[in-house]
Amino acid sequence: METTKATEILKMAILMEKRGKAFYEAVAEQTKSEEVKKIFTIMASEEQTHIEFLSRQYLSYQKNHEFVKDDFNGKAYGSIADLILSGNVKKQISAASYEAAAISAAIDMETKAIEVYSKRAAETNDAKEKELYLWLADWEKGHHKILNNLNEELKQSIWFDNQFWPF
Repeated sequence: METTKATEILKMAILMEKRGKAFYEAVAEQTKSEEVKKIFTIMASEEQTHIEFLSRQYLSYQKNHEFVKDDFNGKAYGSIADLILSGNVKKQISAASYEAAAISAAIDMETKAIEVYSKRAAETNDAKEKELYLWLADWEKGHHKILNNLNEELKQSIWFDNQFWPF
């Protein structure tokens, strides 16, 4: 049963990452904002990294029934944070725009990934599998935090612009 569960989780994880990549690529292609394009291009690239990583894990598990120790260090979301913190992206996005809706949808996707990875990490008795899913959940939490902070700033902006404040 454990082998079947691990295989199914890996397949679901690869599918989630592929869907995320396709979504991020579509947003990057459709946006008129160069800053937003950069953010979503980086996100798509990171999803590709996850796909490749999970695919290696899947092949190893299918062949040897074990997860391989891989490099769990390459976090690149700092570059996304730098783009957002530059302030340019916030100036280019209206809180009610297509780009803002895409950011909101991306937050939901990252939330789902965190849930799946965290749940599997808690369920497994395999130390390498646990490490794998905790690492992936942590990476997705970084994406989630950055996107959520940007979304909150966009909401604050629209509330301010439309004088929704009670004071």
